[in-house]
Amino acid sequence: MSRTPYVAVVGPGDASAAELDIAEEVGAGLAAAGAVVVTGGLGGVMEAACRGARSRRGRTVGILPGEDREAANGWVEVAIATGFGELRNGLVVRASDALVAIGGGHGTLSEVALALKLGRPVVGLGTWEVHGVEHVSTPEDALGRIAALLVH
Repeated sequence: MSRTPYVAVVGPGDASAAELDIAEEVGAGLAAAGAVVVTGGLGGVMEAACRGARSRRGRTVGILPGEDREAANGWVEVAIATGFGELRNGLVVRASDALVAIGGGHGTLSEVALALKLGRPVVGLGTWEVHGVEHVSTPEDALGRIAALLVH
C-alpha cells in the first residue's frame, strides 16, 4: 500500500484488563508498522490502543461522540468532536482502511457491521461471531492479518 494506512481499533469503553492489554499491544504494533490508529477517542479499548500507539510515537485520531475535544483520552493526538453520539461509529469506520475489533458490546457490533458492509477488512480478537470477521487469537496474529490485508 503506497499511502499511510488508517486502522480503527474498536471495543468497549468498560473493557476487561485482558482486553486493555490486547488493545495496547495492537495499538503499539500498528504504530510500529506506520499505521494511523483511529478510535472513538474515549476510554477502555480506545484509550489503550491510543496509549500503545503513542508509546511507539505513532499517530492517533479520536472521533468523539460529543462536542468537546477535551473529552478525548490523553493519548489522542487529533481529536474530532462530532456531536453525533453513537452515529460517530460510522465516521470511525469510514475514516479507516481496516478494523480490529477487541471484545465489545453493541457499539462495537455496529462498527463491525458497518465495516463489513463497506467491504473493509475486520479482524477480531474475542469479539462478535459475525460472518466476514477474521477471528484470531493473539495480537500478533491480528497485526499480521491486518498487514497482509492492507497490502492487497
